[in-house]
Amino acid sequence: MLELRPCCECCEVPLPADASNAMICSFECTFCVECVETHLDNVCPNCGGGFTARPIRPKHDWVNGNCVTNYPASRERVVKPVDPLVQQALVTRLAGKLPEQR
Repeated sequence: MLELRPCCECCEVPLPADASNAMICSFECTFCVECVETHLDNVCPNCGGGFTARPIRPKHDWVNGNCVTNYPASRERVVKPVDPLVQQALVTRLAGKLPEQR
């Protein structure tokens, strides 16, 4: 079950469970679209993987109780400000490699 972390790990912008601007890597590192595109260059600073849009958990119980009411988003904030120099070095190391090649 995805945690649905409540904020961007870099800039701390709120990312509620229904946020359409939330991005995650395969380890659920969570960032906003702006940070992924502007600062991270689609390279996760924690694992080197790429990002995809975070799914939105249904608000209503359409099937078997699977909804945000029964499975709420995490309240635990994970904040790991990104060092621009370290990130640029990582992006340079991975230059030309698509996420599926990393």
